[in-house]
Order: sequence, then C-alpha cells, then structure tokens
Amino acid sequence: MGREFIIPKKIISGKGALNDAGKYLSEMGKKALIVTGPHVLKLECFKSVEKLLDSLGISYTVFSDITGEPTDVMIDKGVSVYKDNGCDFLIAVGGGSPLDSMKAIAALAVNGGSISDYMGKTIEGRMPPMAAIPTTAGTGSEATQFTVITDSKKDIKMLLKGICLIPDLAVIDPGFSMTSPKSITASTGLDALTHAVESYTSKKAQPLTDCVAMSAVKRIFEYLPRAYKDGSDAKAREEMSIAALEAGIAINNASVTIVHGMSRPIGALFHVPHGLSNAMLLPACMKYALSGTYEKFADLGRAVGLAKNEDTDKSAAESFLKGLRKICEICEVPTLKKYGIDKEKFFDVIPKMATDAIASGSPGNTVRDVTEAAVMEIYRSLWN
Repeated sequence: MGREFIIPKKIISGKGALNDAGKYLSEMGKKALIVTGPHVLKLECFKSVEKLLDSLGISYTVFSDITGEPTDVMIDKGVSVYKDNGCDFLIAVGGGSPLDSMKAIAALAVNGGSISDYMGKTIEGRMPPMAAIPTTAGTGSEATQFTVITDSKKDIKMLLKGICLIPDLAVIDPGFSMTSPKSITASTGLDALTHAVESYTSKKAQPLTDCVAMSAVKRIFEYLPRAYKDGSDAKAREEMSIAALEAGIAINNASVTIVHGMSRPIGALFHVPHGLSNAMLLPACMKYALSGTYEKFADLGRAVGLAKNEDTDKSAAESFLKGLRKICEICEVPTLKKYGIDKEKFFDVIPKMATDAIASGSPGNTVRDVTEAAVMEIYRSLWN
C-alpha cells in the first residue's frame, strides 16, 4: 500500500533565510495580515520582517492579540481584522500559538462559521497563501496540517486538521530563536522531542517519517541541553531549528500519540503551556507505551548512544526511557505540584481529562492499546 508524505511547498532554512524568502513573499499577495503576539512584536526579528515587507512594497496589518495559547475568541477577532483590512494572505511570526492561529484565521476567512464547527472534521477549501516564520524551535507548526485551538465554552483544546492548513512557505531562520528565554527553549525543545518520539513509535509511522523523526531525536539529545545552558550557542540554535522542523514533518505524516492526547486537557483546564505539559507527561506516557514496541524504542536508545548494539531490545528501550527522564531533569521540568496546580482540583477533573484525551484520537495511534482507565492511572501517577 502506498504511503502519503506531505510537507510545505517551500522551506527556506539557515542563517539569513528571511531575506532569501523575500521573492516568495512578493508572490503571495498584495496585503498581509501578520499574526503574532505582543511579546514578539517588540523583538528585533519582528522588526526585520516589517523592514523586509516595506522594502518589497508589501502592505500589511498587524494582529498581535495572540496572548498565550489561542482560543476561539482570538481567532474570531483575527478573522474580523483580516476581512476589515482587505488582506489577501497571511504571515505568522512567533511560536506555535501565532502559527496555529494563522491557520485557523485563514480557514474561517474562507469557510466561515466558528472554529468549533470543524472539530472532528477535515478542514478543506482553497486557503489564502500562508507564510510561517517561527521564533522558537519546537512546535513544528510551520510544517504541519494541524492547528490546536481552545474552545473557551467547553474548556477543551481542539485538534483540527486539513492538508490545506500546511503553510505555503516555511522560513526557518535560527537567529530568530536566539532570544528565547530558558523556559521557552526547554518547553519548545521538549515539545519537538515529544513529536519525534511519538511519530517514530506511532502506528502510522512509515520509512520516511522514521528518517526525519530519528534525525530529530538525535539532534535534540545532543543540542537541547546546549541551547538550554547557553542561549547564545549559535550551533545549538541552528540544530534545534532543524530538529523542530524535522519533528513537525514527522508528526504531519505519522501523527502524535498518547502524550499529546493527555497533554491538551491539562493545558485547557490548568493553562499549562503545551510544550511544558507534554514534558510533564513524556516519561510516564512513554513508560506505558514501551512494551508496545520495545524494538523501536531500542532503536532510539542505540541511536543516541544510551544503549549498545548487543543490548537486548527491552534493555535498550529502558535505557532510552531513562534518557528521556534525564533530559527533562536537565531542562528543569517542574512537577504539577511545583507548577502550582492544586492536587484536589486536578484529581476532580481526571475523569473529564481522560474522556477528552481519548476523544481527541491521538492516543489511538499509540502502539499499545490505551484505555480511559489507563489514562486516568497515568494522570494520577504524576503526583507520585
């Protein structure tokens, strides 16, 4: 059976990538909606985007109301700004939230309705051109057909998808992530690691996704600790930007599994940033998944130098799991308790979170069967 493998139409990566992208931006439209957040708005990298557009004679309107992870309310406002200002294409500058928001705004600008109308459906239609310029190395949204938006009425994070949501242009300039603080470097880097590990061990994995997922895991194990320790390490920043892209391409084709399914309810109900909630869950969820495919986890353990060729698959897989715990420790991932989440409130909503996690569909891609009971037990284990 043939396997589909999809990526953005155009990817420009490396130092100075933004300037090289100018000719493609010129072809996208006459007036852009730049989707970003208030913090990114103040950064030099954002100013460089404005300068480039000015030099190209491209008009634009800035929508900087993406404050935190995107909600349906933010998206509705963005659609209004897009239409009211006569925009005909979009540019997202920032982390995963502005990039995801751009996709949702584009979808509603074409299809109408509310973003919650598309929960459980495949988004279709001819999107306005989209350019994604990430300022963090982690979400991979610049390469994916997914967007995650919170339904503020139901308190759930909606995973929405459609091939039409893949940006037409991805601009990966490692210099844009140089100013990321340690906390963002950690959460986004571990988000990318989660993407890579989940896609490599997913039921939907295929040879092409295995290649990019494995490459991403190797880069992250080597360079995330360096980037976390020294944000000015240009080599580490460059390698992490590539790893994030690779991991994004991997999940775009092999999808995510149990971690993402369980992470979204924590984010929706307790407002934990997505990458951080992934990191909180990663060791416990992969411990559960391990017995479903010792062989593939063993591949990862050997690839990053945590296991020897002569080790059994079970032993090599367990060594990789220890490595996941170690990299989370290096990046100082807090427990739910240290993050400030109330235990009683958390336990009260475990049944809802488990139901929402399973309903998201992601746990179904896990190589080991995942039940609501298993999900609830993993949630409870986070307090041990």
